[in-house]
Amino acid sequence: MNIWLYIRSLMESKSVAAVLYAHRPGRTADRLTLNSCTGWVRHIGYFPESGTYVFAFETQLSKGTAEVVLLDREKRALARFGPQCPAGSIELDAKRRYTLHWDLKGVTGGCELRWRQCGAGPEQKSLEA
Repeated sequence: MNIWLYIRSLMESKSVAAVLYAHRPGRTADRLTLNSCTGWVRHIGYFPESGTYVFAFETQLSKGTAEVVLLDREKRALARFGPQCPAGSIELDAKRRYTLHWDLKGVTGGCELRWRQCGAGPEQKSLEA
């Protein structure tokens, strides 16, 4: 992956009140570890190739609720992931910028949103499990 695209994908803005807040963005996942966290986090990123991507949202929360929304450049919601809808797929364009918007309400625990391009390698089994 082009290092410049990876560095640009690390752009983040947030408004959180928390005892503990750790955000670990990656090439195939976004991970949060939180303690008594309320607020929002926006992470801007790019996908390396155009195509259909499958998303899987997992939480291990002792309290609170977390939700993540995939937004396009115009801030329109393309997909929403949370306890009621933990997985989905969407067609994405490598030339466009996307934003992951995390909405956190009194969250303690961990959250992860993983993605992969359809038909891409051995990771397919781990996302479908």
